[in-house]
Amino acid sequence: MKIKLNEILEYIQNNIPITKELKVSITKYTGDFIVIDAPLAANINHKNSAFGGSLSSIAILSAWALLFVKQKELSLDVTLVIQESKFSFLLPVLKDFQALAYAPREEDFTKFLKILNKKGKARLKIYSEIICDGKVCGSHEGSYVAIKNT
Repeated sequence: MKIKLNEILEYIQNNIPITKELKVSITKYTGDFIVIDAPLAANINHKNSAFGGSLSSIAILSAWALLFVKQKELSLDVTLVIQESKFSFLLPVLKDFQALAYAPREEDFTKFLKILNKKGKARLKIYSEIICDGKVCGSHEGSYVAIKNT
């Protein structure tokens, strides 16, 4: 199935309204990672750097979007939710930035799909980073759950 990033973004904006205010866009998906771009202007704080809540939200969104695209590629009828999140703020973000979410190792994804098919729900860790000016400014580790729709 050919994935259209503009359709994925439209779905996200219609179903997660805050993403409209964050002014994010999905600019690349390779199967191994997804890239979400975000402008500083829509996510700025009182110190003229990116607001921590925006950074965390966009990192979470990138990981969720990666799984959402994989769900679409495999024609899985599931609901995706985040169960747990850890975000580390490493450097201030002073310009437009990106969130990159990385696909899990193949063996982890295979195990995830096996459990999903057997139990109707499964959990998977996804990692993402906030990149600004070529530097990793934040890192996210999230546990995401897929639940088969009945």
